[in-house]
Amino acid sequence: MNNIAGSRSALVWIVNLCVLGLVCLWLFPTFGLFVSSFRTADQIATSGWWRAVFASEQNLTLRTAPPETQVQQGDMYVIEGNLFGENPDAVISVWGVSSRDIDAYTPGDTAELRRGGEITVQADGAYRLVNSEAFEGKRGPRVFVTATAPPELTFQNYKNILFDPANVDGMAKAFFNTLTVTIPATIIPILVAAFAAYALAWMDFPGRALLIAAVVGLLVVPLQLALIPLLKLHLSIGIGKSYLGIWLAHTGFGLPLAIYLLRNYMAGLPRDIIENARVDGATDFQIFTKIILPLSFPALASFAIFQFLWTWNDLLVAKVFLIDASGQTTVMTAQIVELMGTRGGNWEILATAAFVSIAVPLLVFFAMQKYLVRGLLAGSVK
Repeated sequence: MNNIAGSRSALVWIVNLCVLGLVCLWLFPTFGLFVSSFRTADQIATSGWWRAVFASEQNLTLRTAPPETQVQQGDMYVIEGNLFGENPDAVISVWGVSSRDIDAYTPGDTAELRRGGEITVQADGAYRLVNSEAFEGKRGPRVFVTATAPPELTFQNYKNILFDPANVDGMAKAFFNTLTVTIPATIIPILVAAFAAYALAWMDFPGRALLIAAVVGLLVVPLQLALIPLLKLHLSIGIGKSYLGIWLAHTGFGLPLAIYLLRNYMAGLPRDIIENARVDGATDFQIFTKIILPLSFPALASFAIFQFLWTWNDLLVAKVFLIDASGQTTVMTAQIVELMGTRGGNWEILATAAFVSIAVPLLVFFAMQKYLVRGLLAGSVK
């Protein structure tokens, strides 16, 4: 009675809830990173991304206009302006002139400055400095305010990341370097593996079973085990520390999975199609290019997703095969690591850089995800 039409078993509901939970665990941090990439540093430091559309209270350190803007009114020297600039949009609740006592005054109060003179600050950020002697120095005094600011979303973070590489340590350069590494490192293994998979699936030759066993065995070889020997080989033949070296490294590490996946899929194709083509006089190359490749597109797309995501997010192989002190071949994963060291407090830059690094893999995945399951199940049933 538990499986009557129109009812669902408890196991189905448990599976659906688990899938929903996994989707939420993946979606919420990604969406939070996306929202944070449009926020300012002050907003990120004072409130979570879920409050991005609400006003938030922020502790700000602002400066008045420089002494060169002062005017003399009678016997007094005066500097007037607004702490928030020409378009004030925040409301000050408390303020101070010392970092040790940032809430000493309320809007409308007057405070004495350490270098002489007095300052009065209003709730909208308007201030007035008055002194019996001329103000000196190159910068105006600091004012520490606690203000409630409206939500603010900006594209400036992306402009800094993509169009002003000098200010963000070459992030735009690293983006194109990553594309330079990833695209060939995805295409080359597919081309090589497709020919090898066809041979292992449909061509009879001595030692074919041993080659298939060797491919399966290579799937479990740790990547770290082959890094140093492969690097020594590349250095000995003159392709170390170059794009060609990392392309071949990614090709070698990705070929076992590609051959295994494509061979299983091609072996599951109808034999009648292949035999009829041979009866009609088609060569193996013609069969491969005109029949096998079009029918194997789901498996090819499935491996392309895996290879692209792996090479795009790779750090270890890039660190080994693309050591470049000048930063001309630095990929995005390595550049983000550098940003964490040099700009550890600039969360808006780190959030934007991280989302830029995952935006392209997300586009590739969602564009080709309908082929993913079909490719993964290739050859699993007969």
